Amino acid sequence: MYYIFIIILVFIDQIIKYFSLTSLKTIGSYPIIEDFFHLTYVENRGAAFGILENRQWLFIFITSIVLIGIFLYLRKNIDKRLKLILSVIAAGAIGNLIDRIYHGFVVDMFDFRGIWQFVFNFADICVVLGGIALIVLLILDNTLLDEEY
Repeated sequence: MYYIFIIILVFIDQIIKYFSLTSLKTIGSYPIIEDFFHLTYVENRGAAFGILENRQWLFIFITSIVLIGIFLYLRKNIDKRLKLILSVIAAGAIGNLIDRIYHGFVVDMFDFRGIWQFVFNFADICVVLGGIALIVLLILDNTLLDEEY
């Protein structure tokens, strides 16, 4: 079930990125809510916020190691909430990994002007929300760290 959920999230990410590459790239930016939310085509050749630009091999390596760890962990009999959260994080990591391997950069498009100066994508949302949910879950249920699975 978790693998299907991952596939669905990756599919959503890749559909949005395909639209960005085929339609948004030619116009650059399209205002949804003027001066607040735009769809803006950006090729991110770095990590978060563009750091370590043009080090795709490093990001591919690190992401692959993280994904191996997540998939090994998902095979264990662990808390279902934890599996769901790890699945969201894995989906985001896979979505951006596909871009790095296939394009040599990550396609970003969500541009909240005046609130956030960086442009991001659906996969980034999965990784960030999954990370926040993981932290909250571990704080609220500290027994997850104590149990053996």
